[in-house]
This record gives sequence, structure tokens and C-alpha cells, in this order.
Amino acid sequence: MIEVNGLGLRFSDRKLFEDVNLKFTPGNCYGVIGANGAGKTTFLRILSGELEPTAGYVAVTPNERLAVLKQNQFEFDGHVVLEAVIMGHRKLYDIMKDKDSLYAKEDFNDEDGLLAAELEHAFSEMGGWDAESDAARLLLALEIPEALHAKLMKELTGAQKVKVLLAQALFGKPDILLLDEPTNHLDFKAIAWLEEFLIDYPNTVIVVSHDRHFLNKVCTHMVDVDFGKIRMLVGNYDFWYESSQLMSRLVSDKNRKKEERIKELQAFIARFGSNASKARQATSRKKMMDKIVLDEILPSSRRYPFIGFTPDREAGKDILMVEGLGKTVNGEKILNNVSFIVNRGDRIVFLSRSDAARTMLFRILAGEAEPDEGTFRWGQTTTQAYLPRDNGAYFDGVQMTLVDWLRQFSTDQTETFVRGFLGRMLFSGDEALKNASVLSGGERMRCMFARLMLSTANVLMLDEPTNHLDLESIQAVNNGLENFKGTLLFSSQDHRFIETIANRTIELTPKGVYDASEPFDEFLENEAAQARIAAMYEA
Repeated sequence: MIEVNGLGLRFSDRKLFEDVNLKFTPGNCYGVIGANGAGKTTFLRILSGELEPTAGYVAVTPNERLAVLKQNQFEFDGHVVLEAVIMGHRKLYDIMKDKDSLYAKEDFNDEDGLLAAELEHAFSEMGGWDAESDAARLLLALEIPEALHAKLMKELTGAQKVKVLLAQALFGKPDILLLDEPTNHLDFKAIAWLEEFLIDYPNTVIVVSHDRHFLNKVCTHMVDVDFGKIRMLVGNYDFWYESSQLMSRLVSDKNRKKEERIKELQAFIARFGSNASKARQATSRKKMMDKIVLDEILPSSRRYPFIGFTPDREAGKDILMVEGLGKTVNGEKILNNVSFIVNRGDRIVFLSRSDAARTMLFRILAGEAEPDEGTFRWGQTTTQAYLPRDNGAYFDGVQMTLVDWLRQFSTDQTETFVRGFLGRMLFSGDEALKNASVLSGGERMRCMFARLMLSTANVLMLDEPTNHLDLESIQAVNNGLENFKGTLLFSSQDHRFIETIANRTIELTPKGVYDASEPFDEFLENEAAQARIAAMYEA
């Protein structure tokens, strides 16, 4: 168990949070959420002991082991992969190394023998004899093949290193597990495995994530960093979001009968009570939900952008025909025999083990790159707008205000009109006069969405549209695209985003495309389809 008492943190004159009192208990998974800059990662650093609070303290049950997901991919480059995983249980690893050093001594004496016996006993008590096999099982579950287990970490790709660091954090079933964005850079199969692992995990898990599907699957509680406070609420992300939105409407609705809103909120709580992500906890969690009082639910102070796309006209039946596209970059063929037809109303998510393949396809279709072979043809009634993964060319070195930046893409040049679109993206007042070159990644993405809305295109091509966005902006983009009446081609690593928007999946492989029209979750669970796709990746 880990307990927080009277916790507060200030940076010079800025108060991040104060008077935080929380208790995290075994068998539960706590999702930490909050606007960018609210202090989510900082809170995890305090819990791990890496950062000292300015008030209060954190108490961990004696003899309980706490593990943290490391963020530095290069920290263990000099270590063998299997060894790097075992290092997640530092005490066990140190004993293992001490044993090896002791037995390697040329002048091994009786005193060394006694010490060796003590180390062997401690090693056995910690499950040391199973350490290598346990570490190997974690790596294999995360699709790190056995052939890589004896290699140095520096020989792995960035994505492989991320998986090894995750295995390191999970190794040895720590009593308290702190995970900051654990799904970053993981593929859907690895995320699904991690979800099942955490659903069955018997100890305490505290996680920061922007992945709403992940938070819904694994979390029993949400820990909301807001109003300079940190509050805990029973339920997953959807429960927190819907209940806070209902409460916001209750607070702001002064002209209707409040009793009706209260009944609506109470009915929602009752309905959600049985929706537990961990089956064995369903009964106890429902009891907790039943005990929730309205005072525990607060309207969020977060601001949500407004994102909505209105095509200038409806497209005809012919949208896009692609035949035999191929492209080689630096001697590597990243697109091969790519053929498909897009119909009106299609909302296609493009998947691939190669990020470069997806991006190159979008660039070709947007006219930014030429294919080496094959053709494509857009329908005459289509108008296209493209959101690139890398938007640096739109902002780097650009010395103009956001008003002037957005004006470039608007047919209506009046400042009032342009500011209206910036206001939807949360740039109001003096914020709209910021220099375009100094924006954060999230701010740049919001500006790019304002540009897209101005395009009035009936076909949108979006390459990783949730990158750099906070949960509030992701939710806004998700809502806007669900309501979009045109045709959509996009790539994403966000399960919930795909699940709620796509009606078709195309996977780009070295041997062509696999095209599926089933719902995304069914596509992922279709063993025959996944086996066929795997075969298409084989040399």
C-alpha cells in the first residue's frame, strides 16, 4: 500500500497542488489524468521518491518493493537484454552479481563460503532461480524474440528498447508499480497483452496515460489532477468523463430544474456501477459506486477545443482509385503493390509495421511525393485536405502571429473571422497574437486542425492526428471526426480513436495490402486475418 498525507508542491510562486490525501491499495489500478502541465508526471516522481514535496509525505508499507517504468532508452545500452530486465528487481540483481563475483574469486575461503550461503538463501527466497526464465517469458510476451535476449541493449531498435524497459518494470511482480505512458510506441498486440497483464495484476498499479481505451480496460479508479488538488473517484476514464460532463451541465444549467439533472447523474452512476474492468472486483466496485455522493463529482476545469468539419459539398460515388503503387526509399521498398478503392463514406484506418510506409502513402496521395510505380486517381467531385505527421515546415522559423498564420489558409481575411477559428482551438485574446514559431507540439496540432476546418474539404487525410495532444484535445478531435460527413483516410496508434471512427482497415505489408471491413476490435481478434497478415510480412 502507498499512502499520501497532506502532500503539496510549489515551484517558486506557482502552486501545483496542495493538501493531497490519498490511499492506493493492492488489487486496484489508478489512472492519473489532468491537463498538460497539471503535474501528472511530477506526482508520479513524488510517489517514487525521485522528487521531494514541499509539504506532506508519502508512506509506503515496509518491505514493499516499488518499480518505475524507466523513460531513458539509452540508460542500459551497455547491458545484455535479459540482464536489463532482471535489473528491474535491483536487490535480486545485486545479489546475483555479488554471488558471481564471490564464486569467481581465486582465493575462495571459509568466510566467503558463509557469505555465499547467505546470498544463496536470499537469492532463493526472492525467486532468483527462476529469474532468467521469468524475464524471458516477459520478453517473449512483448514479442522480443529469444535471439535478442543475449544481445546488448544498444543493438535493439527504439521500439524494442521500450518493450524491454516495460518488461523491466513488470519483472518480479513489484508490490507497487508506477507507469508513465506505458503504451507509447507499443503496437496493438503488445498493448492488448499489457492490458490483460494489468487486469489480472494482484498488486497496486498507478498509471499516467493518454490512451483512453487502455484507461478504460485496466483502471478501477481515476485520480484527477485539477483545481490545484488531486482527487480520486471510483470508475474508469469513461465514467470520469461522462460524470464530470453531466455535473458541468448541472452546474451551468440555471434555468432547468436541477432535480432532473441530479436524477440523470444518479441514474448514470447506478448504470455504470457494474461496468468493472476486473471481473473479480465487480461486486465490491459496484458497492463503492453505489456509495458515491454528488459532492464527490466535480465539473472539470479543463477546456476542450471545438473541432468540427463541414465539407463545402458532398462528394460523388467515385472517391479514389489506387492501383499498384510502389515506392523505394534509400534502397528499401516501403510500398509494394498497394491497390485499393475508396468509396464515399469510407473511414479507413491504415496500419503497418512501418511508420514510413503509412506516411509515404499519404504524401503520395496528397501530391507531396511521386510513386515509383502504379497510379492513383481522385474523383472529380472530391476536395482533399492533409494533416502531415511532421508539421515543422508550417511553423519552424515562421515569424508571424497566429492570426496572420491562419489567415494564409482562409478565404475570409477579416481578423474577426480568423480569431473565431483560433478561439475554437483555445487561442483567445492575446493568445492569438503569439508567434507561430514558439508553439508547443500540442499548440501546433490545434492550429493545424483550425487550418483543416477552414479547408471545407470532403476528404480528410490524417497521419497520426492525436500526436502531441492532451486527453481533452483528443476527445474533441474524436468527437469532430465522428460527426464528419465526408470520407476519411487516417493512421493512428490510439485504439479508442480507431474503434469509434473507422469502418474499414487497410494494412500495408511488404507483399501488398490486407483490406478488412469488419469493426476494428473484430479485425484484431480475427486469428485467421492476423495469421495471413503475419505471413505477408515474412520474407
